Amino acid sequence: MTALSDKDQMKKKVGEYAATFIQNGTAIGIGTGSTAYWMIMALGAKVREGFQITAVPTSRATVELAQAQGIPLATLNDVDRLALTIDGADEVDPAFQLIKGGGGAHLQEKMVAAASDRMIVIADEQKLVNRLGKFPLPIEVIPFGWKQVQRRVAALGCPSSEIRQRDGKPWITDHGNYILDAHFGAIADAPALGHALHEIPGVVEHGLFIGLATEVLVGYADGTVKELRK
Repeated sequence: MTALSDKDQMKKKVGEYAATFIQNGTAIGIGTGSTAYWMIMALGAKVREGFQITAVPTSRATVELAQAQGIPLATLNDVDRLALTIDGADEVDPAFQLIKGGGGAHLQEKMVAAASDRMIVIADEQKLVNRLGKFPLPIEVIPFGWKQVQRRVAALGCPSSEIRQRDGKPWITDHGNYILDAHFGAIADAPALGHALHEIPGVVEHGLFIGLATEVLVGYADGTVKELRK
């Protein structure tokens, strides 16, 4: 077995720590990404020991991983409310505003987080930023007329953007859409930008998560995990 890098060890530790916040007998949301992977692995081990849980996954990749771990799954239509969602982030600012969508699952991730009483974000220390925007902002757009959307995004002060590619073709989301990765640079007013993006016809969802995260678990290079709360 290949030894984990220091960064992966950090992600493993914070993911496993996050699993301790899940209470027996609850319905939860489980996120997507490299840190969420370790939380799901730890949750699977608890389920095999008799832990009772129902999980709403946020992507096809998470569905496959959770099924392999024997975690009972439901859809968002099956639940009225979720006690908790645990998910990663690409950037986290001091106000717990997030950029998510590096894995292209931010539409379902946002819907699941919005249906939850709490959202715990799990991240390594490199994801903490003073201001959002160094990471490209993912915007899910319908393929029809996406260039029109791109022009409208540029008019909001975005110097460059491109459709995410895989093997020389547009990368397709779980819902059959494209991802426009928008390079805004430092975002002065994330709520205002999020509102403006929603006003553009053809935008399905963007990766700005505002007012959803309640706690952040941060893994540090020295092996510690710190809990941040508002």
